[in-house]
Amino acid sequence: MLKQPQPRPEPLDPPMAPFALAGIAGWAIAGVVLLFFRDQLVDTGREGWLWTCLAGVLWGLPGLAVMMRHDSHRRRRRAGH
Repeated sequence: MLKQPQPRPEPLDPPMAPFALAGIAGWAIAGVVLLFFRDQLVDTGREGWLWTCLAGVLWGLPGLAVMMRHDSHRRRRRAGH
């Protein structure tokens, strides 16, 4: 007796912009929290942590733009089905 092949499941294609927003928010929150400890960071030579948070937010903005474009293409693909 031959088994019928199982249909392949659809690949996951979630909206990506929320992931980019979560990353930006995470870096922003970390930066705000670190601002409260700025003097301690400077005293210990770790003021670069604040710049890292700023870089995370700034690099997240073009990433958000890319993810928004991806999501618009995703909506267009799904509308065509």
